Amino acid sequence: MLELGGTENTAAADLIKDATEETFMADVVEASREVPVIVDFWAPWCGPCKTLGPQLEAAVTAAKGKVRMVKLDVDANPRLAQALAQQGLPLQSIPTVIAFHEGRPVDMFQGAVPQSEVQAFVQKAAALAGDGGLAEAVEAAEAMLEEGAAVDAAQTFAAILGEEPENAAAYGGLIRAHLAMDEVDQAEGLLASVPDAIKSAGEIEAARAQLDLMRQAADAGPLAELSAAVEANPDDHQARFDYAKALHANGKVEEAVDQLLDLFRRDREWNDGAAKAQLFTIFDALKPNDPVAQKGRRKLSSMIFA
Repeated sequence: MLELGGTENTAAADLIKDATEETFMADVVEASREVPVIVDFWAPWCGPCKTLGPQLEAAVTAAKGKVRMVKLDVDANPRLAQALAQQGLPLQSIPTVIAFHEGRPVDMFQGAVPQSEVQAFVQKAAALAGDGGLAEAVEAAEAMLEEGAAVDAAQTFAAILGEEPENAAAYGGLIRAHLAMDEVDQAEGLLASVPDAIKSAGEIEAARAQLDLMRQAADAGPLAELSAAVEANPDDHQARFDYAKALHANGKVEEAVDQLLDLFRRDREWNDGAAKAQLFTIFDALKPNDPVAQKGRRKLSSMIFA
């Protein structure tokens, strides 16, 4: 368990680093699932960047491990800028600074700003890490859920929410506990009632992804028939997509990811990018440190930037 606020001895190299297109997923997206990450998009020719960069580094260092910083030269990594624009994050001017948390962008600004605003931006990002007051209780409830004690886990998550109604980890955990008990209606009701402040939290997205996959599992086709269809015609994209869903429904998560990656490689635009969307649903449903999710994200990233 990450002990937030207790990382005063964290090496500067761990807090501030340079990234590339190849390391962006690991250094930013995956790392932000542990602690917020601020990305400074700069260029050698950018005058304001030379002032803003040191200001950001000083503010991040002062946060003592509650936030990290990644520097990315847009001139040296043009494909990443293009990919971000496709995801709705156009780098319209340099410098651009984006804060990531739970694998997603949560705040940003562009251009030169006063040092006071830089400090406020970093402090706001660092605050996303929380103070860890109920973290141990959440961890204990997660352990119960992993051990199959879904009822006990649900009661613990509910007690945490009694203390902190907008605790995203507990709220998402409660939804997943109901799913583990096959109480889909209760899980759907909780998702419909998520407080606005945490609707976009990673823990809520993970619970929503698990619910989506559970719904898909109910309609999954027979593995043998779908496997035969793909073998008979490797270019039958619908059959491969259905085969991947059936594999996941039968607990073969890594095999499902491999089939979806193959489909993305063959035709990334098929059915409005269904393969990539399904991959993200599976990744969101898994724990951030799950090796299947980490490996799959890296493979998908390498294809996107190929």
